[in-house]
Amino acid sequence: MRILLVGATGLLGTAVHQELAERKHDVVTVSRTGGDLQYDVTDPAQVAELYQTVGQVDAVASAAGSVPFKPLTELTAQDYQAAFTGKVLSQVALVREGLTHVTPSGSFTLITGVLAREPIVTGAAASLANGAVEAFVRAAAIEIAPQRINAVSPTVFTEALDAYGDFFPGMKPVPLADVVQAYVRSIEGRQTGQVYVL
Repeated sequence: MRILLVGATGLLGTAVHQELAERKHDVVTVSRTGGDLQYDVTDPAQVAELYQTVGQVDAVASAAGSVPFKPLTELTAQDYQAAFTGKVLSQVALVREGLTHVTPSGSFTLITGVLAREPIVTGAAASLANGAVEAFVRAAAIEIAPQRINAVSPTVFTEALDAYGDFFPGMKPVPLADVVQAYVRSIEGRQTGQVYVL
């Protein structure tokens, strides 16, 4: 398959890229500063330009989405807008613009996270964004068939515990390799409208 991978230079994106390449897929990597192509997917115009550049693909996989973390009393209107733009609207744009560029039997795989269902202190904006993405996936799935759409929703990565473990007290971490397999399941499988919880 020819796969467009967005957020390809981060911890998750790098691991997804490696696995997809090992599985003999043709992966076109995208990020703001690296990869095969450099685009900012928070800008709808750049998303449209990205698809014009890439052309037809069999799957789109997103491993990108930034959100601010602050105590609720410190989150501003701009912070909520940043969360929505950085994680929700950017991925919605990948689907909206991608519908005519993904093959009829192709798929979209988006990224959410544990905070959609297990909130933490400072995570209100992230919880909002993750929940919105998951709701969008379920709604889009019933309209875009035979194209498919799923979300991968992991907890904190085992490999990132040193940096982020203190923010997720008592939550069982997940190995990055398990999260990567959820992407494989979404891309190579036949399910749609699923949120793969890890």
